[in-house]
Amino acid sequence: MKQMLLVFFGGGAGSLCRFLLSKYLNPLFSNVYLGTFTVNILGCFFIGILMAMAKKEGLISDNQTLLLATGFCGGFTTFSTFIYENNAILKQGDSLHFVLYTVFSIAVGLAAFGFGHWLARG
Repeated sequence: MKQMLLVFFGGGAGSLCRFLLSKYLNPLFSNVYLGTFTVNILGCFFIGILMAMAKKEGLISDNQTLLLATGFCGGFTTFSTFIYENNAILKQGDSLHFVLYTVFSIAVGLAAFGFGHWLARG
């Protein structure tokens, strides 16, 4: 039961942070979902750090991993919104923007995860 509550509260906090960042960043540019891009890249970076720390004995516990990685990062990042936004871009007929958003999201996400993991491994 404790583990489920950790994931529940971490996910709620992550979702709230995603909502606030997206609400602030998405309107800054037309046809650019900066909020979703930002939360997904930050989430990749954070989970890279957390997974590296989880591998090192004693740095973070299994419960902290559940709260922060599974809960917070799981609630903070959003694949479904990413897909929804890509669908909206395609419906507008903007295939170039679709390709750029998709490729940059994946490439920068992988790089952010790798950088976070590298930093935490120290």
